[in-house]
Amino acid sequence: MGRTIYVVTHPEATHHVDGLVGGWHDSDLTRGGLRDAGAIAEALGERVPPGAAVEVYSSDLRRARRTADAIAEALHSGIVLDPRLREKSYGEAEGRAQAWLDERFRVPPVRGDRMGHDEGVRGAETKEAFASRIYAAMDAITAGSAGYQVIVTHGFALTFVIAAWIKMPMPALGYVNFSTKPGSITTLREDDHFHNRQVVELADTRHLGAG
Repeated sequence: MGRTIYVVTHPEATHHVDGLVGGWHDSDLTRGGLRDAGAIAEALGERVPPGAAVEVYSSDLRRARRTADAIAEALHSGIVLDPRLREKSYGEAEGRAQAWLDERFRVPPVRGDRMGHDEGVRGAETKEAFASRIYAAMDAITAGSAGYQVIVTHGFALTFVIAAWIKMPMPALGYVNFSTKPGSITTLREDDHFHNRQVVELADTRHLGAG
């Protein structure tokens, strides 16, 4: 039996519209975000066959959890909350104005240690720490046996979810980035013969009326 994973980036949250740093700041979905969560749930309800075994995993932050609630209801599934699926931590910058972070942020070097780079913000995760916990979460998720899985996470985290899926080695992660938008669905698939892992569709937002 093959496996299909739908990776959802939570839709619009209050920190987006308020111009605040997200990270581990526990922002909620906006009214529009809640509407989009419903559209995501409806889209996944159409993609997952009735009666199929499905598992839903989610970051424990409120904006992701509320998205997962809508999805789990549509798929008649429970939810496994995993804090390892959280967005990157920005330490003392979380919940502050984005401009505050921008003034202090030190961009990584073009060459050298991009994974262990100190971004100049107290308490912020390095890329290495961030990627390592996402990889650990993906190891646990892919150990499951369900043919369909849903992962609800965050925009930056999506990059490392995909990288873990295709088993990209850690030293290469300092340069990788997959572009996404809030409320997107990325489809990952593993065939049941060769067990090759595919990225079938990246950051689809057609269910939101985005074209």
